[in-house]
Amino acid sequence: MLRVSNLKFPLGFDDKDLTAATAKLLKLEQPFRSFKIIRKATDTRSRSAAWTIYTVDIEVDNEDVLLSSGVWASVEKVSSPEKLPRIIMTKSKPRPIIIGSGPAGMFAGLVLAEAGLCPLILERGKAVPERQKDVEHFWHQRQLNPESNVQFGEGGAGTFSDGKLMSGIKKDAVTAKVFEELVAAGAPEDILYLAKPHLGTDKLYHIVQNIRAKITRLGGEYRFEHRLEDIVVKDDELQAIKVKTPAGLEEIPCSKLILAIGHSARDTFEMLYKRQLPMVQKVFSVGARIEHRQSAINKALQHNFSEHPALGAADYKLSVHLPNGRSAYTFCMCPGGVVVAAASEDGRLVTNGMSYYARDKQNANSALLVGVTSEDFGGNHPLQGMYLQRKLEETAFALGGKNYQAPAQKVGDLLKQLPSKSMGEVMPSYSCGVVPTDMSLLFPDKITETLRLAIVEMDKKLHGFADAQAVLTGVETRSSSPIRMLRDGNNQSPIKGIYPSGEGAGYAGGIVSAAADGIKTALNLYAEVE
Repeated sequence: MLRVSNLKFPLGFDDKDLTAATAKLLKLEQPFRSFKIIRKATDTRSRSAAWTIYTVDIEVDNEDVLLSSGVWASVEKVSSPEKLPRIIMTKSKPRPIIIGSGPAGMFAGLVLAEAGLCPLILERGKAVPERQKDVEHFWHQRQLNPESNVQFGEGGAGTFSDGKLMSGIKKDAVTAKVFEELVAAGAPEDILYLAKPHLGTDKLYHIVQNIRAKITRLGGEYRFEHRLEDIVVKDDELQAIKVKTPAGLEEIPCSKLILAIGHSARDTFEMLYKRQLPMVQKVFSVGARIEHRQSAINKALQHNFSEHPALGAADYKLSVHLPNGRSAYTFCMCPGGVVVAAASEDGRLVTNGMSYYARDKQNANSALLVGVTSEDFGGNHPLQGMYLQRKLEETAFALGGKNYQAPAQKVGDLLKQLPSKSMGEVMPSYSCGVVPTDMSLLFPDKITETLRLAIVEMDKKLHGFADAQAVLTGVETRSSSPIRMLRDGNNQSPIKGIYPSGEGAGYAGGIVSAAADGIKTALNLYAEVE
């Protein structure tokens, strides 16, 4: 198999013409034995021209001749893709239990179900249709259900997000499995090759339900509104779990448990710490959502081509190292998206970003984050970062009027160190409404200073980022888990039988990496693989 890179065509080139165009560039008269798009990206860096760039894998007769011909500079031989190991089923294997149905729990459950192990997936929240009703009720009425919200429920926090599928982890058989299953569950096939694939919350709504249907068809079982309350351990080995159900407290014998609880299950963190599950502090980030007009972002990044029909809403990813010794970066950028209320605890306010597949809303938003460490936490307790999150969320709740309206400030006012009295040209999209205020009342001085410095520096990379009319809405605290649960090379905790996995355990940062970690954990749960 050969990989052909840097196939460059004018913006708007039709994928249907790619096979013939590639054959012409390679001066091939024979048909391809196979042809597959591996990557598709757009390049709008130049103001005078824009391009669509492809990478493809091909099979032809006499590949060595083509490889040595020099007819195309970017051709290399590649091996066939790796295959995912398969769990060997034996009757002696106990039924595994998974806590959480986010990407890690969902994909761990899928792999175990395919092996015939009939996993039991326990989710504290509700199934997607009922969960969506609770979320929309919160956004419109400001009445929070602490067990069914943007953080808790089928699909995890990613269900109400932009659904980004980019990841910094290695592309291998595990990540290929993630993408293939998403497509099989209804995702567009182009996620297999787009440089920046995304799903949008409207597609995720159906995809997670289709994956659930496949798991149950294979013998797995979901139980919603089942929250892990306690673990029963003897001689450092798991014996059983205690679960709060709609009918009361139930004890379930368990010797194989995947903890895929997500980064917001704070009561579960506290219980596990009390039960001496080894965990440590993990650095994470805090900040606010920054909103600009999407049209301004498009113009800044796509130049004269910003209205070209082949281009969607532009996105960005920025990071800076600052003179005060701190760093800041943008995270979870949502082109044509909205800022949403993402609280999961009464009296605490959290923001997040969300886009639909079309990304056609008026504003662009992203988290503007500052890294925090033990020095900021105020102590060495493993849960100290979580306590900092709660403190910031309580302050944001109070600044917003204690009714889930969010504190907001125009960027121009932040830079001038003045409180905002009103909003301007960029109307905040936050789902519960905003209260103009001063972000210095929300954050410690070091974080507020870093946000100011970062906006100015980022404007040098993306003109207009420091637009005085742009809006900051806070607080963003859930970019990643504040703890890491210790595990060995087989993903097992020092408490035998417990396998921490995904974002909540501190080993992932997004849909793909969490799903991949769930698959690897499932494979490690039963070490006998082919």
